[in-house]
Amino acid sequence: MKKLVRKFSFLALALVGLVSCDEKDNETPKSPTVMVFTTAEDVDAKLAGFRSTLGDSLNTKPGKTSGRREVNWDAVPATFTNTNTFPFDFFNSPDPTLPAGRKRGILFNHPGATFRISDTNFNDVDPSYSTQFATFSPAKTFATISSTVTEVTFKVPGTNQDAFVKGFGAIFSDVDLPSSTTMEFFNGDKSLGIYPVKPRSGASSFSFLGVYFPDDKVTSVKIHAGNAKIAAGSTDTATYDVVVMDDFLYNEPIANTNQ
Repeated sequence: MKKLVRKFSFLALALVGLVSCDEKDNETPKSPTVMVFTTAEDVDAKLAGFRSTLGDSLNTKPGKTSGRREVNWDAVPATFTNTNTFPFDFFNSPDPTLPAGRKRGILFNHPGATFRISDTNFNDVDPSYSTQFATFSPAKTFATISSTVTEVTFKVPGTNQDAFVKGFGAIFSDVDLPSSTTMEFFNGDKSLGIYPVKPRSGASSFSFLGVYFPDDKVTSVKIHAGNAKIAAGSTDTATYDVVVMDDFLYNEPIANTNQ
């Protein structure tokens, strides 16, 4: 009888072990931690938190491995302002003869698109824009012309070495519709998620979105700024939203050696 009890006890423990293993094997993997900084009201406070997360040191020269980078467009010269000729690699030239400010490790791209820097809030494109848009850090703003999409990729500053970041953020002017403006983050071809930008609130002209991925690499970001292009006669309606961008922020790009 004792042997029989021991046999049943052993079988019961074995079954419990099997169930425990099955439950463990069937557990849904936990999603990586993602830190989202978003607001359409107190942009300064949210921006301060995102800057601290990226790194408190604002880097202005190549050769760094920590800290953060920022682009506020004001360093763009007159030859590339108020024209559709802004170079996609303006803020990451590997040319050693160019100043350090041209080596920030970020490239701009989108098939068939051109980019424009404005110091008039694009009122030379359409006069109504002078009262529609505002500059967060005066006096220049940025937009993709002929499209609403801007794609950014990263390089080790001052080189052609592919790089990744952990976080990227941008300030938008005049987001009116809750679904018009988004940022999608990628690690290679893998999407890390699409994050909406909040529409402006009250008297505020600005919205901010920054996303930080402690457990993943960000090799590119696709920005949808509004759902209507910057163009003469293109203005906001109940369904169309024209949006421009100001400051970009990201942590120091690190060489992506796993590609």
